Amino acid sequence: MTRILVVEDEPSIALALEDDLRREGYEVDLAVDGEEACRLAGADRYDLYLLDIMLPKRDGFEVCRYLRSEGVKAPILMLTARGQESEKVIGLELGADDYVTKPYGPRELRARIKALLRRTSEAPAAVFRFGQFELDTARCELRAGATPVPLKPLEFRLLEFFLRNQGRVHTRQRLLDAVWGQDTHITERVVDNQVTNLRKKIESDPENPRHLISVRGIGYRFDTQSVTER
Repeated sequence: MTRILVVEDEPSIALALEDDLRREGYEVDLAVDGEEACRLAGADRYDLYLLDIMLPKRDGFEVCRYLRSEGVKAPILMLTARGQESEKVIGLELGADDYVTKPYGPRELRARIKALLRRTSEAPAAVFRFGQFELDTARCELRAGATPVPLKPLEFRLLEFFLRNQGRVHTRQRLLDAVWGQDTHITERVVDNQVTNLRKKIESDPENPRHLISVRGIGYRFDTQSVTER
């Protein structure tokens, strides 16, 4: 049975979420603050984390950062009443997979949960090699030879998407939908910034990239010439 940890400090919302998700066939645990969420996550394994941002003791951003630092790979869906683009970007950069802005409808939330779980189950672990680099999706690690190359969670997901879709040209909107999540209302300039950051880590000459190529007037593609998959 799919297990979900709901982290929500408002009792009425938490209980409503628990009831709704149990009716959908999920096994649900509740945490009422950030410290309890971290403790439960460390003691057990969940298939998805439903995480409010405004929490006592440790907020949702801190919990998200903790989960990813501990190697938790399960999808994180953040719940927020805030509408500022910058805060949504922060959550995604810390490793969240998607977010829903309150107030939300139960059908929308269920659909996003199913989409995240489906995305996780459809992406088998693989090791991609290009140039001197090796991306291990099971370990969530990029290496240059034997040396780990630090990637932020969003950079990792962007690179993984390019490697799983080698040789195809992707518009900025397509990248936003696939990596940041559909209906993410942030500007396409965010994609350019992340591509620039990623090039600095994987290209010997970021100004003249060999792998992460700009396609004028369209978007980006990852050069397949030197990429192998295992």
